[in-house]
Amino acid sequence: MTAGPIPLEEAQARLLAAAAPVSIENVDPEGAMGRYLAEPLLARRTQPAADLSAMDGYAVSSYDLHGPWRLVGESAAGHPYSSRVRKGEAIRIATGALVPDGTGCVILQEDVARSDDFISLAGALPSPPGKHIRRNGMDFRSGDTVLKRGVLLGPAQIALAVTSGHRHIPVHRVVRVAVIDSGDELATGLECPSHQIPASNGIMLAAMIAGLPCRVTRLGPVPDDMTALSHVLAEAQEADIVVTTGGASVGDHDLIRPALENWGATLDFWRVAIKPGKPILVARRQSGNREQFVLGLPGNPVSAFVTAHLFLLPLIRAASGAERPLPVAVKAQLATPVPATGKRREFLRGRWDGTQVRVQQVQDSGALAALAESNVLIDRPAGSHEAEAGATVSIYPFASAGNA
Repeated sequence: MTAGPIPLEEAQARLLAAAAPVSIENVDPEGAMGRYLAEPLLARRTQPAADLSAMDGYAVSSYDLHGPWRLVGESAAGHPYSSRVRKGEAIRIATGALVPDGTGCVILQEDVARSDDFISLAGALPSPPGKHIRRNGMDFRSGDTVLKRGVLLGPAQIALAVTSGHRHIPVHRVVRVAVIDSGDELATGLECPSHQIPASNGIMLAAMIAGLPCRVTRLGPVPDDMTALSHVLAEAQEADIVVTTGGASVGDHDLIRPALENWGATLDFWRVAIKPGKPILVARRQSGNREQFVLGLPGNPVSAFVTAHLFLLPLIRAASGAERPLPVAVKAQLATPVPATGKRREFLRGRWDGTQVRVQQVQDSGALAALAESNVLIDRPAGSHEAEAGATVSIYPFASAGNA
């Protein structure tokens, strides 16, 4: 175990290097939404499978572009014209319809004058002649890799999978996450005495990860008692990831570390050089033929939120098979100045309008009102000088990821 706080990038790298994706299952396309592709997807068919019209109009030979033409039939989507088209003939064609044999040019309907069964050119010819034709294999061909492993499956990706010939999609199974609130100070009822606070971390973390492919079980709140902690950890036996909040520091009542050791977990690292969130803990436990991860997050709600954004969400994405699980920073201009930083890297809460970011005045790690008004974390490296309004900073939009 590292003696002192370690840099953020090192901590994230160590966490993700050990986070093997969970097992693979094949699901119907309807069940693949929001999941990560477990294997490269190869096309089982060619799209388009033949030349199709991209517009409504008339199909003629690309060697017969002067007209007039005699209209001899129609090609509609799903109902192709079956004969070969000869010189001097034209076919009425609809968008998505098969381009008839013998034709290679689709003239837009607004560029044609029709008189009974004859048409003549009344506007411009397409240039090149095949401009309005979607050629065979334009989108992809059989055997092409249409989706890479680790891509997040959204509506467009699912449509592509189906169109490329797949009725089942390989994804990693849903990650099982147990969230444990701990601390004598936590209250669950409507009545909250002055020496306690409502237990909000568990529901906050469950809401943060609700959009990821995971199933959350909330346990607790658990008092600062070794027996109670042992019982609740036993309830998390089947979880892939166990998340605790509170009790991971060094006080007399901080029992998470010894409780995890009694449970059979091995500490990977403890304390990261960030503010807020320094006392984050990462441990692993062998359970049968699989490994459980434990994240011990701080008890202060803002600290729990920040560390969940930087560690919990990436860990779930990695376990789900995401290619790029870490949050992605973007650049923004400060609307308000920010003070210099100390020895730790700081993540300030701010409100971003798409161009400028305004720093929240209250940055206390227990200030939920300021957190609720924020939509980004402002990344301030350790030892940074004061930054004036107008300066460029890196920000992390909430729930941001490389492909999520």
